[in-house]
Amino acid sequence: MSAIRQSMESRHKLSSEARKELEALAAMPDSEIDTSDIPEIREFPSDAVVGRFYRPKKTTVTIRLDADVVAWLKASGEGYQTRINAYLRELMYRLRPQRRVNSAAEVGRVRQRLTRHTKRARR
Repeated sequence: MSAIRQSMESRHKLSSEARKELEALAAMPDSEIDTSDIPEIREFPSDAVVGRFYRPKKTTVTIRLDADVVAWLKASGEGYQTRINAYLRELMYRLRPQRRVNSAAEVGRVRQRLTRHTKRARR
C-alpha cells in the first residue's frame, strides 16, 4: 500500500474532492507529477544532520556483561543500552570496509553522541 493511500485512510476528515485528488496522485507515476512549483534546495542549512530521522530496526537480544562494565555504563545516566549500541556501531564502522555513501556522516553522528555521553559521565 502506498504512503499516500495509507495517509488517506488515516485521515477521516478529507472531503470527497480531496480524497479523489489524492487517489489520482497515488495512481500517477512519479515521472508525471509536476514538481516545478517546489523551490530547489541550493545549499543545506548549517545545522542540517544527515540521517537524523533514520531509525534502524531494533532486535531484542540477551547478552551477559561483566558487572563492572554495566555499572560504568549506568553511572553516566539513563540510556546505557543506547550507548552500548552506539559504541558497537562505531566499532562496526571502524572495522568494516569504507562505504561510498554517507559513511563519514554516520560515523560523525555516532561520535557526536558518544562525545555528549562522555562529557556527561565526566561531570
